[in-house]
Amino acid sequence: MVTIYHWENGGLKETDQLTGSCWINLADPTTDEITQVVEQTGIYREFVTDPLDKDERPRIETDTDTDGTLLIIHVPYHESHENLIPFHTLPLGIVWTKRHVLTICNRQTPVTSTFLDQSRRICSPENRYRFIFQILWHSAILYLRYLRDIRQRADMVEQDLHESISNVALMRLMNIEKSMVYFTTSLKANEIVIKQLVKKSRQVTSEDDFDMLEDVQIEYEQALAMASIHSNILTGTLDTFASIISNNLNNVMKFLTSITIVLMLPTLLASIYGMNVPLPGMNSPYAFTVLMVLSVLLAILAAFLLARKKFF
Repeated sequence: MVTIYHWENGGLKETDQLTGSCWINLADPTTDEITQVVEQTGIYREFVTDPLDKDERPRIETDTDTDGTLLIIHVPYHESHENLIPFHTLPLGIVWTKRHVLTICNRQTPVTSTFLDQSRRICSPENRYRFIFQILWHSAILYLRYLRDIRQRADMVEQDLHESISNVALMRLMNIEKSMVYFTTSLKANEIVIKQLVKKSRQVTSEDDFDMLEDVQIEYEQALAMASIHSNILTGTLDTFASIISNNLNNVMKFLTSITIVLMLPTLLASIYGMNVPLPGMNSPYAFTVLMVLSVLLAILAAFLLARKKFF
């Protein structure tokens, strides 16, 4: 889908005409839509198709022939299906020329949606650098928002695990940890690209625009720090619960082994006197009573000794 926005009356208005300075948003575009945009803007086709690859790495690439620049970053999105990883990242391509700003993604990303909603923090696409920096700023803010959500989800799962350790809760916690791995990896790659963008933009942007880019860099650094901390906490939490499960299993096995030892002595005595051979006291009328009392005493003695060794 291709959506074109023009700046009118202090806001972005959707239009069908690709004229003047505008923002072109491509979300999961078809081949015909890609061809149409490439022909009308004159940018390289690879600048539009590369961000559609879900495994594309963040980078900056400049085409000197068309004076176009491609910036690819990873942006977060929320997966609503509960059985899947709740949060993921995907590439977002930002291409700018002298007249146009394009955003390309293989699905509708919440970054562009929230960007349109925040009318106070957007500007005309004609001021391309500030426009791009504001998109990057919204991406960083979205990372921070999702990281807080992840922390709350992890706390809720941990509370459930404190009450009762279940496989379902452990799988939920593992999926949350996977989200943190995706966030951390993407933010590290984004940080490198943002640093490169800062170096490239120092001489071509105004002081206000460059200050905003530095704010973007700070937000990404904060998001990376939060993601690293939360990821380490989740890893430690999973390791702790794994140790608890192993310790509980050891306690159960120890208890069952102790019960086996306690029952083994009476069983051994009964087995000996169950042999079809002459045995001491076999003709006594009190033989059965003596064996029962002796079996109980041996079981009590074994239980006492095991209790002193803290096997129970």
